[in-house]
Amino acid sequence: DYLVAVGIFLAMAVTLQGILLLACLSFAKCWSVPKSRRQLFLETATAAALAVATPSPAQAFDNRISNKYDDRPKQRGAMPKDLGLSKLRKNLDGDYYEGLKSCGAAPNCFCSTDSEEDDPEHYIPSWKWPSGMSEVEAFTQLTQTVQSYKPGQNNIDGGGFKVVASKPNYLYVQFESLKNGYVDDVEFLSLRDEVQVRSSSRLGWLDFGVNAKRLNAIAEPLQKQGWKAIGVDYKSHPEYVYQNKL
Repeated sequence: DYLVAVGIFLAMAVTLQGILLLACLSFAKCWSVPKSRRQLFLETATAAALAVATPSPAQAFDNRISNKYDDRPKQRGAMPKDLGLSKLRKNLDGDYYEGLKSCGAAPNCFCSTDSEEDDPEHYIPSWKWPSGMSEVEAFTQLTQTVQSYKPGQNNIDGGGFKVVASKPNYLYVQFESLKNGYVDDVEFLSLRDEVQVRSSSRLGWLDFGVNAKRLNAIAEPLQKQGWKAIGVDYKSHPEYVYQNKL
């Protein structure tokens, strides 16, 4: 009888413990503190920011030197909305001018829009085609020269390039790095019998010499065809050389 009583007592104790546990869980669920609107907003905003910041795979250019890194997420950056010819740009003095977009403060851009006096570290002289050549002929030759550019030269632009816009007086090309897919925007604009040039990185502060090497590689064959196409001289851009450790 004693053993039977002990068994009944233990069974009742286990059952009571289970009932109490279920009651505690139900209470916690019913009385949990709801999230505030601020908490929900922060969680939603954080998730959205992570989604935007996370690189996603992008279509590679056909003339890339290798498909080894095709499965790696690319960081192409957003295409600038203010490329091309504009008559509503302001120079450093606040005056309106006609031409391509100026460079910012970062040492990852060159352009012939502003004067050497106004922006010496980003300045590159406009290019001039040979005398006796029409604008259409000049841009045809320029386009052919750019299309003959070799991705991977000087260890840059291994991701290839693509001509995005080609007009009788305007050429816009995108160049891409091999591994991470960084994209640089390069423009050529005919204005007042010369060609304004601009090459700029979309992301980051430095370019480690990429824009200078690219412009020099395009300028060299043009010079052989009679163009006055001056590239980037490191001696005249000491701050660019210093910051990019060239």
